[in-house]
Amino acid sequence: MTLTIKTLDFGRAIADSSFMVRGRAQGILVSAPVYGYLILGGQKPIVVDAGYRNADVLNRVGMETDFSAENSMEAQLDRYGVQIEEVGAVIATHLHADHAGGFYTFPSSTPLVVNRREIEVAASGIQGPMYAHEDMSHIMERAFVPGGVQYLDLDLTGSVEVAPGVRCELSGGHTEGSLAIYVDTPEGVACICGDIVYDIQDQLVAPLLELGYLEPGVSSNFTPSVRQEKAAIKRALSKSDFLLPSHDRGARVEDGRIVGRLDGDIPGAVEPLPASGGYREVKIPEGAGVNS
Repeated sequence: MTLTIKTLDFGRAIADSSFMVRGRAQGILVSAPVYGYLILGGQKPIVVDAGYRNADVLNRVGMETDFSAENSMEAQLDRYGVQIEEVGAVIATHLHADHAGGFYTFPSSTPLVVNRREIEVAASGIQGPMYAHEDMSHIMERAFVPGGVQYLDLDLTGSVEVAPGVRCELSGGHTEGSLAIYVDTPEGVACICGDIVYDIQDQLVAPLLELGYLEPGVSSNFTPSVRQEKAAIKRALSKSDFLLPSHDRGARVEDGRIVGRLDGDIPGAVEPLPASGGYREVKIPEGAGVNS
């Protein structure tokens, strides 16, 4: 069995740069990609994360969007010859609005793999509209369909292999219930890390305002402590050969350090550092706001 990973492009989200990386000055808007991933080569394809449902769910938290028909789940899977009905499982790194929006496109017979603690966190109201009520309503409906949800209790069980060569582990960062997916590929272990890393350049290659040796930077959007967020990043780097975040171009890892950026999929080309990531600055006309 040979597992490969393909990138799913679910459009872009536009937000203040300081939201992405702690230490950046406020007032600069950036456009960030919104990625999911498709794991191929097993018994059935597996999808990780599903983008946002519509512009409104991100407008509620102060973000704009850049989305077209080609960024839909159906169109992205079609790029790789996969139909919605052929997917064997959908894994949620976490349930924020920019990750959980497309789960409703899958039939209820396709299990949604989610850490139970993440559902508890979402329902607690701790981040309000960061969890869209439409997405949470859909998940609650699936919960009453036999086989619609595969609950993981990663804080109690440790690592769980959800398919041969595909393991879910508690992330320990971003949200209390976030999980990371480790995939065995022919070129090494890939970690699909969700949102513990937003911007590889400014958090890992040249971390802003960090003085410690190999000390990662953090974002301005997480619910655990700074120490837990840093530990989650260090853990992912120490256990993987590739790091695949949700909002930046992936990276090659050697001995816990970023040494190059991926040109899309795994296996695939690696561009040595220095190499650009997935962000671009957005120019807003004078007098206009991000939600205008």
